[in-house]
Amino acid sequence: MIRVVVADDQALVRAGFRSLLDAQEGIEVVGEAEDGRAAVELAEALRPDIVLMDIRMPVLDGLEATRLISGRPGLAGVKVIILTTFELDEYVFDALRGGAGGFLVKDTEPVELIRALRVVAGGDALLSPGVTRRLIGEFAARAKEPRHLAVLDALTEREREVLALVGEGLTNVEIAGRLQVSPATAKTHVSRIMIKLGARDRVRLVVFAYESGLVRPGWTA
Repeated sequence: MIRVVVADDQALVRAGFRSLLDAQEGIEVVGEAEDGRAAVELAEALRPDIVLMDIRMPVLDGLEATRLISGRPGLAGVKVIILTTFELDEYVFDALRGGAGGFLVKDTEPVELIRALRVVAGGDALLSPGVTRRLIGEFAARAKEPRHLAVLDALTEREREVLALVGEGLTNVEIAGRLQVSPATAKTHVSRIMIKLGARDRVRLVVFAYESGLVRPGWTA
C-alpha cells in the first residue's frame, strides 16, 4: 500500500486528489495538510511513503517544508513530490536540490499522476523524463555558475560519463543504449555513483551533474 499525504492550501484541490487516489488499488491518502508546517508534522506523525507538496504554501512554504522533511534522518523513507505550475514556480530546481524526489505539473493527467506515484514509491525518483529535461534545463539556467565539487573526484571517467547522462534525464535503458552496454551494467554504474556521492536518489545525481557543470542547460537531447 502506497500511503500519501496531500499538502495544498486549497481544500478543493486536496479533496480532488483524495477522491482520485483513494479510488486506486494500492494507494491510500492518510492525511491532508493546508500549510507547510502541517505537512512536516504529518510526515513525522504518519511516516507516509509520499508527500504531494504544493510549492506555494502558507506558514511554511513547500520548499522549506521539503528541506525539513528530507533533512531528517527519521524521514529517510518519505519521498516528496513537488506540485508546480511550470510558468509560475521559479524554485523547482531549488526544491530538487533541497530534497524533493521529483515533481508534477498540477494539470498532469490522472493516469500520469498514478503512474508517477507508483514509480516514486518503487524507488525511481526522476519523473517524466521529457518534462524533467525541460524543467531542469529552465531552472538550472537560473542557478549558480558551475563549481568544482571535490566529491566527484572519486568517480571514474566512465562514472562521470554516466552521471552526465543521468543529468540529461536518461533512464538506465537509455544510458545503456548510448554507451552500448547492458542495462544491468548501466544500473550498476548508477548505483555505484549514488554510493560514492552519498545520493539518496537519482534527482540528487541530476543536481550534482548540473552544479558541477557536467551538464549545462541546452545540452540535453
